[in-house]
Amino acid sequence: MFISKRVKDVAHSIPFFISEQAAKLRAEGRDISLFGAGETGFETPEYVKTAAKVAIDAGHTKYTAIAGILPLREAICKKLREDNGLEYTPDQIVVSNGAKQSLWNILYSVVNEGDEVIVIKPYWLTYAELVRLAGGVVVEVSDTKEIKAAITEKTRVIMLCTPNNPDGKVIHERELRALAKDLVGSGIWLISDEMYEKLIYGKTKHFSIARVYDKTITVGGVSKSIAMTGWRVGWTACCAEFAATMTRFQSHTTCSICTISQYAALEALSNKTEHDKFVSMVRQSFQERRDYVVKRLHGIAGVKFQEPEGAFYALVDVSKFGEAFEITQQLLQEADVAAVPCETFGAPGHIRLSYAQPMEALEKGLDRIEGFFARKIKEVK
Repeated sequence: MFISKRVKDVAHSIPFFISEQAAKLRAEGRDISLFGAGETGFETPEYVKTAAKVAIDAGHTKYTAIAGILPLREAICKKLREDNGLEYTPDQIVVSNGAKQSLWNILYSVVNEGDEVIVIKPYWLTYAELVRLAGGVVVEVSDTKEIKAAITEKTRVIMLCTPNNPDGKVIHERELRALAKDLVGSGIWLISDEMYEKLIYGKTKHFSIARVYDKTITVGGVSKSIAMTGWRVGWTACCAEFAATMTRFQSHTTCSICTISQYAALEALSNKTEHDKFVSMVRQSFQERRDYVVKRLHGIAGVKFQEPEGAFYALVDVSKFGEAFEITQQLLQEADVAAVPCETFGAPGHIRLSYAQPMEALEKGLDRIEGFFARKIKEVK
């Protein structure tokens, strides 16, 4: 069977691969601790579910405008103005099937064969695969300070994620302002993936680089903050001309997104009282879990990590014990723990632990992880 090279070369989505392994073992009766999930674990709030049911009963089951229903795009503009200090109009918003499609729309619309896209490692593995599918070349840097030196005449896009998946790092305002200053007049597009913006802990604050760099395309959604991963609602905010370009492209791929999901997302954003209450609960819960995970990881000999400032992941250096993929396979088979190896995240020797699970499950899972690495330490010695 003939398969195109661009698809044949696409790497398997390793988090889903690990989830499939864990699900199979669970079906066999194994009690697997799940540290691989990229979703919050919370149920979508009732006020959002109710809005979806109302939308069905009201007959909102037909196609909509490709870029999304006008009330939803207006609600996104209001959210961006109030939360991020950004001014957009509805014709500058494109609603897509989650942030993953938003990113694909952007990259396929601006990247030509051989164009370079700068990404900061570690990065969400899909970034690299989407760049390659669009014909681009991934250029890795370690932080924003290295970006200026990495720019060449072939640089078309810079991709940022803050807070970051997989390490929870937040790019602070001073760093973003310095980067924007370096980019002025360059003509380079900058993608700012802000999907985890509501999940930041302590005194750290979120800052949108679109406030200071006008060629920014801001990507957001309701998947993480409102526990709506399966509803598939993401968006981009950018200049009207480019929004129209992406809308034209999307019209030939998925058309508009699920109408019912759009009305659910509209209620998620518009019902400010319920929205803020739910987001506050989720953030507080994750801060408690983050603090617990940090404390436990500090007590495990042989592993190193940087304390996450946001999202719900910890990136752990296990290179002392071998290849990350092999370590995650051993964790799964020997300790009943599902974790994600991060070679394809630009972080060889590291594994990602998601703390998006109840505290009781975290305690049990970290007991298993601690026991596993205690045994590995003895083997190394």
